[in-house]
Amino acid sequence: MAGIKALISLSFGGAIGLMFLMLGCALPVYDKYWPLFLLFFYILSPIPYCISRRVVDDTDSASNACKELALFLTTGIVISAFGLPIIFARAAVIAWGACALVLTGNMVIFSTILGFFIVFGSNDDFSWQQC
Repeated sequence: MAGIKALISLSFGGAIGLMFLMLGCALPVYDKYWPLFLLFFYILSPIPYCISRRVVDDTDSASNACKELALFLTTGIVISAFGLPIIFARAAVIAWGACALVLTGNMVIFSTILGFFIVFGSNDDFSWQQC
């Protein structure tokens, strides 16, 4: 079972990432709220992997097409989340400073999501684990 320290550090990481996203949107220098569309990517990114974990049984160690498709879709969502602020900055919709803040927030948020799956996704109460 994951400890309370892991839960607190993951929530702190999520808060820091969202703070960078909000700073990229709400600072008076930038004052554009287009990067908030990245919230959809934050919500959508873990969904394919969660669905594939429910569908696929991990009895064999061979590669599975469902799990590979889920990783492919998750990778596409994450790359799109990093590409959208760059496209906004190149099209002069947002400033480059806002793009840097949003990309920093992206790195923190996606690291937090990855950390969540590493900490809470590996051990079930109903499965046997080797040490």
